[in-house]
Amino acid sequence: MTELTLVHGDITEQRADAIVNAANSSLLGGGGVDGAIHRRGGPEILADCRALRASRYGRGLATGRAVATTAGRLDARWVIHTVGPVWSRDEDRSDLLASCYRTSLRVAAELGARTVAFPAVSTGIYGWPMDDGARIAVRTVRESAAPEVEEVRFVLYDERAYEAFETALAIEA
Repeated sequence: MTELTLVHGDITEQRADAIVNAANSSLLGGGGVDGAIHRRGGPEILADCRALRASRYGRGLATGRAVATTAGRLDARWVIHTVGPVWSRDEDRSDLLASCYRTSLRVAAELGARTVAFPAVSTGIYGWPMDDGARIAVRTVRESAAPEVEEVRFVLYDERAYEAFETALAIEA
């Protein structure tokens, strides 16, 4: 059974087989977690992302999908890029958010990753309410983690996010 843990900190400082990046569809870097991973991981990540854009993902990576690259200088083997949905008051996009976690875990299992570190996908600039994002993340990981993945670590940058995930872990237990 996969162990779910919480860490208050910076995802770019984690030691894990795979670090999940809350990417934008271009795969070419951006702000928030995406920018931090590209900056800390170095140019190798961007080179892999450009190669993906030149081959299979010419139009970019679709929302809810995931793809892996090298981790560059991060203390990981791979970065799994996933594109979260922008939150909408008028449209339920929770299946797309759940898909980010589910497809990232599938990619991790295919790679042989035993430890996976996730940020709180879509809860930053994409505006997803933190409590709901935490609930979807925890529930989806509990339902989707392959037995090969021994630990899923939610790496949460601030206290508010940590508390939301702590509550979701207790509720979804």
